[in-house]
Amino acid sequence: MERVGLSERETVEAVEQVHLTQLAAGERTSVQGFEIEPGATVPEHSHHHEQTGFVYEGALTFLVDGDAITVSAGDSFTIPGKEPHAAENRGEVAVRGVDIFAPPRPNPDWAE
Repeated sequence: MERVGLSERETVEAVEQVHLTQLAAGERTSVQGFEIEPGATVPEHSHHHEQTGFVYEGALTFLVDGDAITVSAGDSFTIPGKEPHAAENRGEVAVRGVDIFAPPRPNPDWAE
């Protein structure tokens, strides 16, 4: 077993006002914390990882196949691998939550 405290993890700004923290990664899954500031947008992207998540503060609007799906504090979500999706914080408070990826996913570098 490995234990690492949050203060020992590095937070990266994947895109402007979108902060990700790789919390734990094993052979089959990884857990990533996210904080998305008001007005910030995660650009459309896809990945082979299945993504499940939980929002514990704020509300995040996902854009999938032309539909806007809002996930609020207390809601969980699942995004199948290879499904294109984007996300926007349309609210006035930061959105905070956790994502679980299978297989494990490193912090993305969307700036490249």
